[in-house]
Amino acid sequence: MTTILGAIVLGTPDPPALADFYRAMLGWEEAEREPDWVRLKAPEGERPGLSFQLETDHTPPVWPQLPGTQQMQAHLDIQVDDLEAETQRACALGATLEELQPQKDVRVLRDPHGHPFCLFLPGA
Repeated sequence: MTTILGAIVLGTPDPPALADFYRAMLGWEEAEREPDWVRLKAPEGERPGLSFQLETDHTPPVWPQLPGTQQMQAHLDIQVDDLEAETQRACALGATLEELQPQKDVRVLRDPHGHPFCLFLPGA
């Protein structure tokens, strides 16, 4: 028996808009688009893919975490060659840079719908 992680799925109030952000950020291709679901595929069919599903009541997590608030349960780590240039590009695409930056070679950002993600340099 073979098991394969097929995709990571992010909930969002607007799947097409969030998929467009990550498609531009990652350079991935769109594999499927419906009003409530969008799937991106990595180059050459590599897995996992990245999908977006409608969650009308999505509440972004608090960063850094605080007791009694919506907690982050997962986030995306995206390796880049130029941390400053890719941070600027992500912000130009609609991301926001978090005030708290706990590591020198990592940048914590939020996508346009509030999901935290990190950009990091190789070896970080």
